[in-house]
Amino acid sequence: MIRNKGKILLLNGPNLNLLGRREPEIYGSQSLDDIVGVLRAQASGGGFQLEHLQSNAEYELIEAIHASDAVFAIINPGGLTHTSVALRDAFLGVDLPFIEVHLSNIHAREPFRHHSYLSDKAQGTVVGLGAQGYEFALTAAMRYVKKLS
Repeated sequence: MIRNKGKILLLNGPNLNLLGRREPEIYGSQSLDDIVGVLRAQASGGGFQLEHLQSNAEYELIEAIHASDAVFAIINPGGLTHTSVALRDAFLGVDLPFIEVHLSNIHAREPFRHHSYLSDKAQGTVVGLGAQGYEFALTAAMRYVKKLS
């Protein structure tokens, strides 16, 4: 597949559609739409297009990875972080570099949340910085892509 050097894929996994309502003491008060709006503006200002998908279905995230012509991805896999070898394999299968983002610090939470099937293959991870973590990941992604050009 020919990659679009101006496109970054943003993926959000299960339950992230509930941001702003679900456990705001852990995940913050911003909705996912609020976060995506900020990121679209940031991407546009950097000369990039942001393609976004949130899904509660693992297979939809996998299909988006397979089908995307983006040059880079940012993913918050939600609970799939700790269970999905298939997401890991999807990224490896299409050789799409990515950054993993988590709103909360998964390493300071329940022990089952400490392991990620994606982290060791990610260009980097951002955890525990709330919605701002997405902005840091997008800045890093844009810099990475510009270095490739």
